[in-house]
Amino acid sequence: MAHWQGVVLGLIGLIATIWLGLTGQLALYIHPRYFVFTIIMAVIAAVLALAAFTLDPATPDEHDNDHDHAEEGRSRWGWLWSVGSVLTVIAAVVALLILPPSTLTTATVAQRDLNGSASALTLKAPALPSKGDYSAFTVRDWASLLRSGAGQDFFADKTATVTGFITPDKTDPNVFFVARFVVTCCAVDAQPIGIPVYHPGWQNEYTTDSWVTISSGFRANPNPASREAIVLIPDSIIPTTQPAQPYVY
Repeated sequence: MAHWQGVVLGLIGLIATIWLGLTGQLALYIHPRYFVFTIIMAVIAAVLALAAFTLDPATPDEHDNDHDHAEEGRSRWGWLWSVGSVLTVIAAVVALLILPPSTLTTATVAQRDLNGSASALTLKAPALPSKGDYSAFTVRDWASLLRSGAGQDFFADKTATVTGFITPDKTDPNVFFVARFVVTCCAVDAQPIGIPVYHPGWQNEYTTDSWVTISSGFRANPNPASREAIVLIPDSIIPTTQPAQPYVY
């Protein structure tokens, strides 16, 4: 039973991987540069798993195991083994094939350091456009400039138009971050970055993890006690849907 349980669980994982790749949702878990490699490896592994079914229907060890399990089944607790195996397979099917895949959220931000990873932000300020057009700047670009220590004079005439999800500031209830995750390899190493937004009472208008687009200039934070000295103070915040590519690279 254990032998086939492992093969079945492996096949479920491989089918889920191939399905995510074919539907373009694999980007929720790994960097796009690994798509081709991952899909090829998943197909090869799936072929080998199917071969295990046809070429190795039962090994001597398994006969022994089946015998042992038969003996176990006659014991008081033997039935738990079979029930546990079935439940494990069902749980894998539900988690990997039925439930929709989802992106990282504030729950992950809480476990990591927002704007705390130098590798997630560019190590030096992004190249500034010669004609003063900052429309192509991303959350990562603006967060990098803020991290570089550029002062209020630099941001005084700059307007940012950015899209991200809302995650609260842990220290200032009047501030939230419009945030994204930077993925270097996969979701496991994703690092959150964000731009502080001063908007008192935002909790009454928007929910944490909802996606918004903000177009606004930078100002000095009205709260001098906040650790975010420069913030966006938007006149309007436009709710939007999660983009097809929620991460930045």
